[in-house]
Amino acid sequence: MAQQTAQTEKTAAGKPQAPLGKRAAAWAQRLWQPAGTVLAISLTLLVTWHVVYGKHGLSVWQHKRTEDRHLQQQIKDLQQENAQMRQQIQRLQSDPDEIEREAREKLHYAKPGEVIYRLPAQPQPTK
Repeated sequence: MAQQTAQTEKTAAGKPQAPLGKRAAAWAQRLWQPAGTVLAISLTLLVTWHVVYGKHGLSVWQHKRTEDRHLQQQIKDLQQENAQMRQQIQRLQSDPDEIEREAREKLHYAKPGEVIYRLPAQPQPTK
């Protein structure tokens, strides 16, 4: 009887069939191996996309870096302008000739007996 049971478990090729648990495990492994590969590739692509285009990704980082360089240049320009204005203030506080020049140019003051002539601004040529 044991011999008959062993014969019924043989396949058409003459090989004995594995028990049901082993067959199910082999089937699951064959099924999940490609699915696992697809899942791993999908997750890798998703993470790559997030790193490049996400909220804090490389494209945002590059934009912020460019903006930072622009703002640093503005800071340098403003610091230079402030230094020039401080020098101008210092000259106006200490140099009477500078005060006179400023009064003549900006405020259009004149010494007694002087006449100031102002020319009209040149009109822009029309096209």
